[in-house]
Amino acid sequence: MSPRTAEHMTWHQAHHAIDGVMVHPSDGEAWKRFNSVHPHFSVESRNVRLGLCTDGFNPFGSFAAPYSCWPVILTVYNLPPGMCMRPEFMFLSTRLMNNKKRFMNSFAK
Repeated sequence: MSPRTAEHMTWHQAHHAIDGVMVHPSDGEAWKRFNSVHPHFSVESRNVRLGLCTDGFNPFGSFAAPYSCWPVILTVYNLPPGMCMRPEFMFLSTRLMNNKKRFMNSFAK
């Protein structure tokens, strides 16, 4: 990690939220709940918080094809809003590829 990026990794701790306005995940109730449940983790602002994102698509461009692809992307939520969604801070961790019918049925169970 570059020194320029490292200085932004504690932004979420120094950020002061405006009541009723959510500009970053650290302003949300889930972040605050996580801090109260895991105080040993949240006391150190340099601990890295990751978001897990996914969105499925059909690699063959046809909705009739029975296959789908689900990239699983990690995002770094320690960074300020203008940085945490930039491509250089989003990491493709894995791809889930499967027969669409069998794949979706595994979630329904």
